[in-house]
Amino acid sequence: MFRQATLLIILLFLLACNADAQSTEKRPLIQFSGVVVSSDSLKPVPFASVMIRNASRGTITDFYGFFSFVAMQGDTVDFNYIGFKPEYYVIPDSLKDNRYSLIQVLTRDTILLKEAIIYPWPSREEFKRAFLELEIPDDDYRRAQRNIELAQTREVQESVPYDGSINFKFSQQQRSQRLYNSGMYYSTNLFNPLAWAAFIKAWQEGAFKQKDKSK
Repeated sequence: MFRQATLLIILLFLLACNADAQSTEKRPLIQFSGVVVSSDSLKPVPFASVMIRNASRGTITDFYGFFSFVAMQGDTVDFNYIGFKPEYYVIPDSLKDNRYSLIQVLTRDTILLKEAIIYPWPSREEFKRAFLELEIPDDDYRRAQRNIELAQTREVQESVPYDGSINFKFSQQQRSQRLYNSGMYYSTNLFNPLAWAAFIKAWQEGAFKQKDKSK
């Protein structure tokens, strides 16, 4: 009895597989191609999974979202990509051509997570004790003092007149200029920015004001 039941189950299984194989063979093959794009920007979705459901056949899209592979009429094709909602498409079983194209749109799947604040202390009491026992270093204070000292030094440098080396360098430049212009007309400083800067500085300092003769 047990042997007869086992043979009956095996026979029914073989008949079912044979019927499924015959139904599969009857469905015509087509070249299934298309493009997978995003719904918000209509930009291509590269490297998306395009697989036939309940089968090990399929492909992935290229960099431009394009795909193409051999499928059968009536197949259910699943489209999956991380960050997008999964979609599927059933290829029509009444096609008269052996080629079929599709533009599949995927919708973004945004998941909002609750805010997580991570503290280095396990409890409020630990935080309170650490805050009260905190020793603030004086590095910032010393750094501020150094910055003030630099500003004061710069202000003093700007107010100090030229020293001997700078005056000597300036006199040598004037002497070199006189030697360069020797035997010809002197060049004008009308377009010399340094001369204009010296003139404006002297004018601001009141060098051209008439002195009171009564003093």
